[in-house]
Amino acid sequence: MNALIKRVLYFPVTKIIIGISVCFSLFVVIQNFVLKPFFYSIIQDKSIADPIIIFVSSILLLVSYYNLFRLYDKRKITELSIKYLPKEMFGGVIFGFLTISLSIFILYLLGHYQAFSITTTHYSARFFTVLIFAALVEDLFHRGLIVREIENWLGSNIAIVMAMLVELQHIFNPNSNLFSLFYYLIWGFTMAMMFIYTKRIWLPFFFHVGWNFAQPFYGSNLTGTNDMGSIIQSEFTGPELLTGGATGIEGSIFTASFLLFIGIVLYYLAKKEGKIVKGKLFKR
Repeated sequence: MNALIKRVLYFPVTKIIIGISVCFSLFVVIQNFVLKPFFYSIIQDKSIADPIIIFVSSILLLVSYYNLFRLYDKRKITELSIKYLPKEMFGGVIFGFLTISLSIFILYLLGHYQAFSITTTHYSARFFTVLIFAALVEDLFHRGLIVREIENWLGSNIAIVMAMLVELQHIFNPNSNLFSLFYYLIWGFTMAMMFIYTKRIWLPFFFHVGWNFAQPFYGSNLTGTNDMGSIIQSEFTGPELLTGGATGIEGSIFTASFLLFIGIVLYYLAKKEGKIVKGKLFKR
């Protein structure tokens, strides 16, 4: 292979573009032209068919990523290693859910949160699988691909900064405001640290699942949207800085502070354990 072509092909930015383009394109084609026609033909109720389609799509996305980079990089795909999967799965979901729960509890004590009833009428399996798939796409590409490649190339600190900047794409979400800008930066920092500390996508992914599930669970908007259903019928009152307003509880100063604290602790631990590294570019 020509040296220049090889250099371009294996340049980190090229690998990021190819990884996202190939995996996501394959997912879109197979979901729309294979999975949906097949499952809709045998299952008439879309509320049942859609969760199955999303689940199969998630597996497909992971398999395509795994095989692409196993062939591309000729390496073990450690970011998808399942060695500590049970620990990172249960720990991540519980940790993400409890972080949101702590903010809700503080709002309750301050009189800014009131629960009226609990019902699953306004929630469905489809909502939940959509949350899972959205988290998987973001964590696989943002953490497993972008953070990993940038960290290997330019080092952990630059990878963290890039991870924070990538999250600013969420500023276009419904009801985002000036404080949302800082929240997205904090989110990018902490989620990057979960990946950098473990070198696997599972902790940030399952934390993300618990985080996303907890917000509509308590009756909050999720990243500015209010159509994800809810389990606890509730009311938020008080200053937007405390409740998150239309953005949802993740936009609360309490939630952002807890998230930042988690990221700082993980950075400290990663630094202490030698996991904050220099990239190949700076080792020459």
